[in-house]
Amino acid sequence: MNEAVVKTWRKHFERRGISRELIESYLPYIQKLCKTSSPVIFEFEHLSLLIGVEQHELRKMVNAPHAFYRSFQIKKRSGGLRKICAPYPSMLMCQDWIYNNILINKPVHSAAHGFVPGRSIFSNASAHLNSKCLMKMDLKDFFPSIPINWVVNYFLSLGYADNVSFYLAALCCSEGRLVQGSSTSPYLTNILLKNLDERISLLAKSYNLNFTRYADDLTFSGEYIPHKLIGVVTKIIVQYGLAVNDKKTRLQIGSNQRIVTGLSVAGSMLAVPRTFKRDLKLELHFIKKYGYGSHVSKMKIRNPYYIESLIGKLNFWLQVEPSNMDALSGIKLLKGIQQGEISLLQRSVGDSDQLNLHA
Repeated sequence: MNEAVVKTWRKHFERRGISRELIESYLPYIQKLCKTSSPVIFEFEHLSLLIGVEQHELRKMVNAPHAFYRSFQIKKRSGGLRKICAPYPSMLMCQDWIYNNILINKPVHSAAHGFVPGRSIFSNASAHLNSKCLMKMDLKDFFPSIPINWVVNYFLSLGYADNVSFYLAALCCSEGRLVQGSSTSPYLTNILLKNLDERISLLAKSYNLNFTRYADDLTFSGEYIPHKLIGVVTKIIVQYGLAVNDKKTRLQIGSNQRIVTGLSVAGSMLAVPRTFKRDLKLELHFIKKYGYGSHVSKMKIRNPYYIESLIGKLNFWLQVEPSNMDALSGIKLLKGIQQGEISLLQRSVGDSDQLNLHA
């Protein structure tokens, strides 16, 4: 396959009338990229054409990437705020191209489950089912902890020239770091942390433990987890240039409530956490008892997508427990309310049209 690609490029150069000496200088570069299954990018103008962005616009993005993000904060479940930087459409277009054409076919460690095709919160949690002990750790300031030089060096390792590697890295970073909100950040971290995942996996195996990582969440499980393992894992992470969020470190031994990426792993099958079920069933109970309108008014709910959010939670419940009758009846109730609201809206629009006709 690689030889065929090189031959195609050679013919292309010959048709363009490029000298033999120049062709021979290009071909080793192409061969290196073919070995890593990476698309050939010769220079800035070539990258501009491949992505489909005007050169002057791409130059702005490379030179001042921070100007192509909209920043805002969202509440963390654990409290506090998380800064999100959403890329503008032009920057997102560049990042999507890099993700789809360069990153997605690159291998990641089997322990990584976040943002990996074919893996999910379900595969991540399933590895820890029915274990006596559970240990959870969290990487602090995850994406911003990855500096741009790691990203540049990665693109260099694929075979790209120095300048091209910098252009690609600049489009993936802002202010010299990976961005919380960039479409390339999740998969890039999986690639860049492959060696860290391997080190921790080998450590876990030496203790007869299972280990998975979902983005910044590290989870260990097994029959017995010594407390000293927290310090050993922390030391490896620090050596790698990252930090542990000590406030989120948990070692659970014999606890009935063991949650991994939002799912209960206390038994032999995945389940929705009891608190999630209880709170959702309580909301449905009040809707049934007082009526949807009275419940929304009494609880002062301002969310215009409240029904949709409840349906989303119930669908999540059904993903985990497909035959659960509480979830199925809840969906039926809310769909009926939803349909009733649509019919009411349609009637009111029809009445308004009739009034306009008689006016």
